[in-house]
Formats: sequence, C-alpha cells, structure tokens
Amino acid sequence: MHIMNGRSESSTSEAPAAMPGGEAIEGFSDSLFEILWRRRWTVLLATVTALAVGLVYLQRTIPRYTSTSRLYVEQTGPAPIERDASGTVARWSNYLFTQAELIRRTETLSAALNAPGLGELRTFAEVDNPIAALRRQLDVVVGKKDEIINISFTCPYPDEAAHIVNTVVDAYITAHNERKRSTSAEVVKILREEKTKRDQELREKFQAMAQYELQNENLAYGTDRETNVIVDKLKRLESALTEAQLDTIGWQSDYAAIQEMADSPSELRRFIENRRGKGVYITATNQITSLQAELQNLERSRTDCLQRLKPDAAAIVALDAEMQRIRQQITALDEEFATTQLAVSEREYLAAEAREAQLQALFEQQRQETVELNDQLVQYALLRSDYERTKNFCDILDDRIRVLNVDPQVASLNVEIVEAAEPATVPSEPQKARVMGLALCLGLFAGVGLGLVREWKDQRLRSAEEISALLGLPILGAVPAMTAPKQTVAIRGQKIRISPESLEAEAYRTVRTAIFFGAPKDEARTVLVTSPAPGEGKTTAVSNLGIAMAQAGQKTLIVDADFRRPMQHRIFSLDRRVGGLSAVLAGQVDLEKAVAPTGLAHLDVLTCGPDVPNPAELLNSRRFAEIVGVLARQYDRVLVDSPPVAAVADAQILAALCDVTILVLRAQRSTRRVSIQACESLLGVDAHLLGVVVNDVPQKCDRYGYASGYGYYSHNYRSSGNGRHQHKIPIEEVEHRPSRRQRRYAERLRAGLIPEARPERSSFWPKG
Repeated sequence: MHIMNGRSESSTSEAPAAMPGGEAIEGFSDSLFEILWRRRWTVLLATVTALAVGLVYLQRTIPRYTSTSRLYVEQTGPAPIERDASGTVARWSNYLFTQAELIRRTETLSAALNAPGLGELRTFAEVDNPIAALRRQLDVVVGKKDEIINISFTCPYPDEAAHIVNTVVDAYITAHNERKRSTSAEVVKILREEKTKRDQELREKFQAMAQYELQNENLAYGTDRETNVIVDKLKRLESALTEAQLDTIGWQSDYAAIQEMADSPSELRRFIENRRGKGVYITATNQITSLQAELQNLERSRTDCLQRLKPDAAAIVALDAEMQRIRQQITALDEEFATTQLAVSEREYLAAEAREAQLQALFEQQRQETVELNDQLVQYALLRSDYERTKNFCDILDDRIRVLNVDPQVASLNVEIVEAAEPATVPSEPQKARVMGLALCLGLFAGVGLGLVREWKDQRLRSAEEISALLGLPILGAVPAMTAPKQTVAIRGQKIRISPESLEAEAYRTVRTAIFFGAPKDEARTVLVTSPAPGEGKTTAVSNLGIAMAQAGQKTLIVDADFRRPMQHRIFSLDRRVGGLSAVLAGQVDLEKAVAPTGLAHLDVLTCGPDVPNPAELLNSRRFAEIVGVLARQYDRVLVDSPPVAAVADAQILAALCDVTILVLRAQRSTRRVSIQACESLLGVDAHLLGVVVNDVPQKCDRYGYASGYGYYSHNYRSSGNGRHQHKIPIEEVEHRPSRRQRRYAERLRAGLIPEARPERSSFWPKG
C-alpha cells in the first residue's frame, strides 16, 4: 500500500464520491449564498421575466373601479325578546347580518334593476342574467366594530358602479319602510300566540309536578333533601350506629384485658379503678383492705418477736398460722373479685354487640328508604325545573307584550345613509403594487429554484475543498488562467521560463515544492502527469514543472508518452520525426541519441517520435519498462506526459510503471463523475496518486487556494531586505539561491536532527 502525504490508497478509494445528478459531497458543501451568487444570472433572468409578465398583465388588464355606500342600521327601542340571567333566551343580536342578506336577496336586486335606466347600462349589456351578475359583483360587508354596512360594486365604468350601488341602497330602504309599517302589529300577534302556547305548557307541567308529588308519599316529608325527615333520620341512625360500633370495640378490649389480668389481682384492681368512670364495674371490698392491713401488722409483730424468740417458738408459730389464714382469705376474695369483674365485662360486651346489630338493621332499612326518596327527589327536581323555566319565559312574554302595547315602534330599525356612493377616480383592480410585488416574489422564488436545480445538475468541480473531499487527494497547487492574448503552445508550455515573475510561474514553483516535500527523489523519480479528460492542461503542466525542477538544480527529463496527440515537441521546437520514444521502442534509434536537449540547464526532452498504430501495446511492452528504469537511474526526475485517463488505457499502463502519479484538473470544467472514474481507474492498477494540480483557475477566484495579486514582484527583480534599505537581486539568482530557512533545514538534515526517512528532500535545494 502506497502512502500519500499521510493518506493511504485505501482511504483514497473509500473517499466519498459524487452521486449522479451532482449531489452534495460528504465533508464539503457550499453555502446557499455562494450557490446563488454563482447562479445570479439565472435568478436575475427569472426575476426580470416575472416582472415583465407582471407589466404585460397590467398593460392588458382592463381597469375596474369600485364604488361604496355606507349604511347605519340602528335598533330603536328595546328588543322584543332579551336574554335572561341564565342565558336561555337569546336576543335578536344578528340583525345586521340579516339586513346584509336582505340587501342581496332577489326581490331587492330585481327592484333595483327595474329602476329607470339601470337595465340599459353598459355593465349589463352582454349579460344574460343581470340579477345573477349583480349579486356576484355586489359585495355587502358588516362592520366588525360598528353597526355600519358597506355596499360595494366593481365594474369597468366608475359612473355606472356608483349609480348601481345607490340604486340598490334605495331599493333596500324602500322595501324596509314598507315592512316597517306592519312590524309592531305582527310582533304583538306573534308574541300573543307564543304566550298562549306557553301558558298551556305551564299548566301541563304544573299538573305533572303535582301528580308526581301525590304519587310519592315520601315527598310529603319535604321536597328538599336538606330538610326531609327521612334523610334526617338516616343521618341520626348513622351517628348512633357509629357510637355503638365504638362502644362494642371498647367492651371487647376490656373483656380481653380482664381475662389476661385474672391471675394478677393487683393489676386488675388498678385497671378497674381506671374504668370506674363507666359505672358498671364493682370496686374492691373493704374486707380485702382490712385483711391486708391486719396482715401487715402481723408481719411487723413477727419481726419484733424474732428479735427476742427463736423461729420455732410457740408465739412465732402462732403468728405464722394466723398470717397464713389471712393470706388464704385474701386469695379467695381476689378470685371472687376477678370472676365477678369478668362476668360484668362479658355481659356488657354482649349487650353492646346486640345493640350494634339492632342499630345496623335499622340503618339498612332507613338507607333503603332514603335511596328510594333520592330517586323521587331527582325526578321531582327535573319537573320543577321545567316548570320554573316555562314560568319565567311566560313572564318575559307578558312584559314584552306590555311594552309593545305602550310603544308601537319597539324593535324597529332605523336605516340611515352615512355615505352615498361616488364614482371612483382610481381603479381598484388590478393593484399595481400588489401585482408587481407578487411578480417579484414569484420571480425570485423561481430564480432560486432554477439556480438550485442547475447547481444540482452541474457536475463541474468548483473549489479545492470540493476536489479534496471528492477524490481524497491533497491539492498540490492551483495554476491561474493564462489570459494574455496570442499565447502559443510554446509560450504556455514555457511560461515559467519566459515570464519567471508571473503568477503562473510562482504557481508552478508551488507545485514543484509540494512534489519535493510529498515525494522524496529516491521514492518518486518517475512522475506521471495525466488528466481525466482531454483539454485540461496536463501537457502545459508537464513542461512548466520540468523547467521548474531543472531550475531547482535537479536533472530532469520530460518524456512525451502521448502517442495520440503529442505536444512536447511543439513546446520545445523539436522534430519528433527524426527520433523519439517510438523510434527507441522500435530499435531504430539509441536511447541516448533520442533524448534531445532543450537549451535549458538540467532539462532534456524525449519526444514521442513518429506515429505508431499500436500505442498501448508499445507502452505495455517489456522494452518500455526497461527504458523507464534506465531513465530513472540517469535522471533525478522523469516527468511522463500521458494521454487522458478516460480516453484510452495508456495512462493506466504508465501509472503502473511510474513511481507516483499527478492528476491535472481544469477549474470550472472538470466534472465529478469523470474525475472519480479516472481515480478509480488509476487505483485499479495500483497507482500511487500523489495529489491534484488545479489548472486554469480564474485570477479573480480564490476557491482553489489562489488569489490574484501577490505584490512580490517588480519586473525582473525581487526586493530583499526591509525598511528603507532595500536592494534588487536578479530573479535568476534568487531562483537558484536557497533562503536562510532552507539553509537551516539542510544543516539539520546533515547533522542528523531530522529522521532519515526524508533525507532526499534536501535535493530540493542546490548542492553547495
């Protein structure tokens, strides 16, 4: 596996490739602004086209004028029916929208069209259905924050538009005044009919409520849940049952405690004393207390006697017998006390259980009655609610009827013309600013879309970052475009010699430096220079790189292996018919005689020789491989010019024989797909791809790592020194004279301070 500036062939072969159609490359993408700037003419053309279409539309569209009349519709007096507190009955709040529909109804429009002179207007001259046309063009809008109705009509004739609107308004006001005369009587009649029906409904609901109350006796105790006797009784039974359950639990715990303390009379007596508040326990008798006091006296007497008598004395024995008798009496009394207390506790516990069971039965019975009552109360509440709602509505009807009998103008509408329609002086359609703004937006959107589509379809490589990300190869240098007029092939091919101070010459020196540092002389004596497709400038790059390497002091040979379209003999003004590579391969000329000098120090050229019918077979022969080996031993660098990779197989054969391969791409012309295919073809023959040289870069473009105008050169001299004390040095001397940094690097190489893996890079500088 060959190593290329820290990159391996495997990494190169796995570099992300462009997909068909020009999708974005992984690791590289232009910003939207850069893309649109490149496609600015597309965006501009689309925008101008859209604006032109907008102008044509404005020129050809017939202007239309809109006239508007404004009406104020007011309710005079209270409404017939208002909303009550519960929001059940709604008032007539949408009357403005109703009036707007009345203006557009067929009767109003027909009356307007029957007005004198309206049917003969030019607006309705070629209309089959004038009413439908009038309704379609008439716009009636209700104000959102006021009680103003706007009536508008649009047509090509401003005078007719104003006349039509005013005629429609007059027809509406006339119809409204005719309806206004009978409004009060009709409303009173409607309200009376409604009142009669509501009274009948009120009676029916009252009867249903009374009948239901008679059918359910529990409602006699109260129709309100909070005051009903059955519900109150259930609450009291629930409280009593809770107390009984707590009492039962208390007696149960006392009974268990007395059973446990039956063998401990003293603890039982203390427990009974604590429970004396209940009033059912029997306290300890005074006899036990007196016996205990007597026993204490006998114990003191026995103690006094023991001080004077022996334990077996008759007095001591008599005292012991008396004490034993008293203890037996106390024990008998304690047992009787415990038995009595246990019986009392058991009796009270059983009585509490019986009381709890009785209360539980009563509670369940009362709860069942309450459940039945609850259903009755709910049904009764629904009946009462219907009755109350109907009663309230009847009261509202009575009140409205009284108001209408007093004021016959109640709920009538007063229509006033706020502003009559006038002929418009400025057309409302088309709106020029809106049309042109819309055209501008559509043009910009279309231009941006077309620009993005063209960018997506465009396969050309546009920057050094894109080339590096696409091919996985380093950029050795970018050569600016040679824009000077009348530059022949020879001038372009020897640009670095003819114009050593030019930007192109400096660019080739940069490429030369990158090759020297990226490929030591012993590892890269034979260098193949090729391109993916024809016309990308590989031949010019070969000749200029050869001159640059020769100027650096290296013995250099240029081999023209392009039998298809040879050019090196034209660049250096040589005759390829008298010798050359094909003649050497055919055995007609010796290799030493075929190599021609160029007149430049350290630089020779081996032309392609006469034309041959089988170039690929000649290059793939053992003889050619031997020639390449001989030349590699005789020269420091051998630059091989080959045909394009995509055109023929010659470049692949040469790449397999040469130490390293340099790919030349042309800015703004080389495509992604062809470049990828070229790299894959070269990697398929195990070629060592050193990097890419970008050729023909526009001088105003720095997307390939090149910007015009260095400011280093002044004619044929280069300035050295700093400050005011500067002196001129001939450029030839500078070109062959190592700098201070280069000398220091060479000294470190000779001193062994730099690893031996790159010692041959010192050949970059002239010896001595």
